[in-house]
Amino acid sequence: MQEKQRKNELFGAFPLLTGMKIIQKVCLSLLIVTGAGTGVAGEAFRTDINPALLYYQAFILAPDLSQADRDYLFNTEWRGQKLPERFGELVARYDNEFKLVRQAAQATVPCDWGIDMSPGPATLLPQLARNKVVMQAARLRTMWNLQQGNAVRARDDLLAALALGRNSSHDGTLIAVLVQIAMENILCCTLAENFHKFSAETLKQLADGFDAAPARGTVVSCIPKEKTFFRDWLVAKVQELQKENEGNDARTMAAIHELIASLSEKVAKAAGGTSEGVLKLLREEDPVYERLAIILALPQPEYEDQMKQFNAEIQNSSNPFISQSFSAWGKCRSREFAVLVEQAIVQAAVEYKLHGEQGLKSITDPCGQGPFAFQRFAFEGMDRGFELRSAYDGRGFPEVLIFVEKDGPPFQVNWKNAGEALPKSSAPK
Repeated sequence: MQEKQRKNELFGAFPLLTGMKIIQKVCLSLLIVTGAGTGVAGEAFRTDINPALLYYQAFILAPDLSQADRDYLFNTEWRGQKLPERFGELVARYDNEFKLVRQAAQATVPCDWGIDMSPGPATLLPQLARNKVVMQAARLRTMWNLQQGNAVRARDDLLAALALGRNSSHDGTLIAVLVQIAMENILCCTLAENFHKFSAETLKQLADGFDAAPARGTVVSCIPKEKTFFRDWLVAKVQELQKENEGNDARTMAAIHELIASLSEKVAKAAGGTSEGVLKLLREEDPVYERLAIILALPQPEYEDQMKQFNAEIQNSSNPFISQSFSAWGKCRSREFAVLVEQAIVQAAVEYKLHGEQGLKSITDPCGQGPFAFQRFAFEGMDRGFELRSAYDGRGFPEVLIFVEKDGPPFQVNWKNAGEALPKSSAPK
């Protein structure tokens, strides 16, 4: 029972497959028998397969690590340490999963996750947590491959995981875009932490990979799906309940209460206690969605003023659907601005590596008026690299990324505590 709960926590609300170990063994045997080394340089493979199908196959091949091994890999602070053989043996268990992830990155057809959205808010999105785990594993595999002098393999894993991150957002939901952003952030930090271990040529290939990867999902592009997911679904449900309970609006309202338990009292009051009143409240969201779409598409300087006013208005709205349904969009857009800045910072760092100050100045801060601010970075009295700082501070602090150029004690390379020492952890066994 504890094992089942652990898997659910790690992978989200994904129905556990019966006989998972048997399926894994069969798939592994087939790979060995057919010599299916997909993703190996020079080996031909199909590029017309839906990437999502390959990703689902890859998830089946993911190693079923024990809790002890999983904690060892993912809950240990490895930065600044020489990685032991046990670490290498564990990350090697992901080889077959990454073969398929790399193959999916080469697909020439769109990624369709095949998710039936008709359950509305109850729809399961089982792929998202697994997608993020792939990027987390790619980070660890990168550390190991760089220690072994295999920067090419590290590059291929990271670019394949980036493609997966971009494809994550192709279901059109806001949570999927947030997973994409989280995966892009892990990639940027991985490059910054290991900057000195990549050649200039490999860094250029990684930086170019941002543009070569599948198109990014954007926060504004999620509005149609989110509207269908919640508002339109709820309108259809209320109308269905009205039809089922024709002539008995009290029963209809009782059923609506079960659908929106957390908002039911506020909604009932604002709706005047009738189901038609509830529908009126829901339809009042239409112009709000339209206005939100315009604001989210604005460039950052104009966006800030408009979103501030928008947030103030929705917080004061007497319509509980509006005050609750639109409060998270601003924070999501702030995260999006931050990761766009972070990716541009990576581009600027690579150009600096290749062409010096002239290269650095060739990349403009997407939320500023010119190039990123540059300064050398010293940690515990030793020069360790350089810091690039953006003018963007929409999350309450300037966006910074520190690029490591020398080995030494580890430190935080980004976020509000960039440049601070990492918490000390017990030495792994």
